[in-house]
Amino acid sequence: MYNDKTLACKECGVEFTFTASEQEFYNEKGFTNEPGRCPECRAARKAQMRNNRGGGGSSFGRGGEREMFTTTCSACGNTATVPFKPTGDKPVYCKDCYQPRSRY
Repeated sequence: MYNDKTLACKECGVEFTFTASEQEFYNEKGFTNEPGRCPECRAARKAQMRNNRGGGGSSFGRGGEREMFTTTCSACGNTATVPFKPTGDKPVYCKDCYQPRSRY
C-alpha cells in the first residue's frame, strides 16, 4: 500500500527517503503531514529542544547561519560534519555510513 518516497529536507536541502514503514507509522499515529526534515536535522532539532530547557523557545526559523560541527565517524573513522554538537555518549556517523543505518 505504501511506497518509499524521496523528500527534500527543509533545513539542509538533502534528499532523504520517507520509507513505506515510516508512512504506515505516521498513518497509525494520525499524523497528516510528511516529515519536513531529514533524520539528521530531526535529531538535531530534538537535541536542541531538549537542551533548551524552557529558555524562551527555539531559534529555528529565525534565519541566520546554521552552526555545523566536525567530528569523526564512529563507523569508518572519516571526518564528518553534523548539524549538532556531538556529546560523545552516542555514536555519530558520516552521511555515507548513516544512510544504510537509517532504514527501518
